[in-house]
Amino acid sequence: MYFLTDKSGAANQQYFHKGVFIKGIFINGELVKQRSDNSTGYSKIICLLPSIFTLTEFLDLPTMYQAEATAELNTAELNNEQQQEERILLVDDNPTNLQVLLQTLSGRSYKLLIANNGDSALRIASKAKPALVLLDIMMPGMDGYEVCRHLKENPETQDITVIFLSALDDTKDKVRGLEMGAVDFISKPFQAEEVIARVQTQLKIHRLEQALSARNRQLEADKARILENMNEGIFGLDANGRITFVNPAAMNMTGWSITQLKGCNLVQLMQGSGSGNIGDAEAVAADSRSLSAIEAALAKGVSRHIENGVFFRSDGTPFPVNYSFTGIMESGKPNGAVVVFRDITEKKKQQEALQKALDELESQKEQLTHVSRLSIMGEMAAGFAHEVNQPLTAISNYAQVGRRMLARLEPEDDLGLSEALEKIHVQANRAGDIIARIRSFVKKPDHILGSVDPNRLIQDTYKLAEVDARNNHMEIHLDQEDNLPNVKVDPVQIQQVALNLIRNGMESMRDMDTRSVGVYVRTERADENFVKVSVIDRGYGLADDAEEKLFTPFYTTKVDGMGIGLTVCHSIIQSHGGRLSFQRNPDGGTIFEFTMPVAD
Repeated sequence: MYFLTDKSGAANQQYFHKGVFIKGIFINGELVKQRSDNSTGYSKIICLLPSIFTLTEFLDLPTMYQAEATAELNTAELNNEQQQEERILLVDDNPTNLQVLLQTLSGRSYKLLIANNGDSALRIASKAKPALVLLDIMMPGMDGYEVCRHLKENPETQDITVIFLSALDDTKDKVRGLEMGAVDFISKPFQAEEVIARVQTQLKIHRLEQALSARNRQLEADKARILENMNEGIFGLDANGRITFVNPAAMNMTGWSITQLKGCNLVQLMQGSGSGNIGDAEAVAADSRSLSAIEAALAKGVSRHIENGVFFRSDGTPFPVNYSFTGIMESGKPNGAVVVFRDITEKKKQQEALQKALDELESQKEQLTHVSRLSIMGEMAAGFAHEVNQPLTAISNYAQVGRRMLARLEPEDDLGLSEALEKIHVQANRAGDIIARIRSFVKKPDHILGSVDPNRLIQDTYKLAEVDARNNHMEIHLDQEDNLPNVKVDPVQIQQVALNLIRNGMESMRDMDTRSVGVYVRTERADENFVKVSVIDRGYGLADDAEEKLFTPFYTTKVDGMGIGLTVCHSIIQSHGGRLSFQRNPDGGTIFEFTMPVAD
């Protein structure tokens, strides 16, 4: 005895079906749970009628297995149920075959849907999205081949697995079914074990394919997200060098849209975009050489990296790039490439700014060296003037004495000597005046003294010495005491002293194994009145008699030295009220120290 109820669940009509034993009644294409009544020998099934049918309409359907109700099934409800159990659509125009399939597959955690013709099958598949369709071939109207073709042509149903059921067992029929997109073929009459095994196998394959497809979609999404967020531009090329892929960074850098870039030959695009002026012509010539490497690499499938290449924007302006070219090999043959490039315009600007700063630093260094030479010449001129002035004074005095001695003689005995001696006296005085003017000209002006941070002063000197340090492949180490008081000095002259001592230290270590140690410059408080600066090297040290001669003009231990630098340094420090001294480094080399007065 079978009972059908409306949505309220109350039985409103009794229907007794004889003839064919019914395994279950299907509402909305699904088997409704059944209960057995042993006293009657029949099954009692309590089910809800679909809202689109009245009880009479449902009972008047051509077969109790008809699943037309599924055509109006709520899609959201289907999707929720589909996440829990896999759906299988059974399509056959023979109720007995459907009954056998239902008996075979029921109780295996499948959601079973049924249809008895092709049109119904397509509607149910479109709504319910089953994982697998068991499809009969020989049906009135639309046969199984046609149903399979429609399923595979529809993007929404093309991933549904199709297994054909048919009494046709000719090889060409099976091949035709497989060509239509089916994955398996079960011949009628079929065995339950075979159906179960093939369904389980294909559902497992389907699950793996779905998982793989989901993973591929995730990877594609991840790849797209990575490519969209990359700073480098990327072009994908086919075997002929035509652009097949471009990421947002490449579009932003070149100014072309994806529609403008796709299908274009990259080499031709980048070679033919110059505006024609002289600068662009040079850029095109330079880039032609690097782009030709792309053509060669594309033909051989090799990888290349190009520094300082040139690409062109959509407006024809060139911009510098570094780019790499990686060939794609398929079956041992080149089949396209990936070009990754970076706009180095800002890098170029930074390099140019750095070079400009280095040039300015070198210029300042040369100026400082020139000032040092002038200062040295002043010291030399003062020394020469002092030495020359003494014999000139003696000459003048001797001329005066000679004149007085001649005055005691008779006039006829003079013989013009008095006049000659007078001229000697005048010229000696004239030479003395010239020497005095030279001394006045080369005399150093008064110091421009200021209150200066000693650590900052040494840091600025360190920057001036950096170029020499790099050229000598050694380092300068600063060891500065914190919170030092300001000193009262002329910063330019003190920098000259510190720079000269640092350079002397580096030159003494240039050819020695200890040059890797570098030069150490230390600032510290000497006492309450002075700040001390120490320059420590590990060079060849000083001669045994250095204590007596080191600050004497023209004394030097260098092959090409003039022996003036330390003399000038000593003079500058003394003029500031400080003291320049040295000591031998116990570890080898020399320690030079000078003091600067603390500012009031």
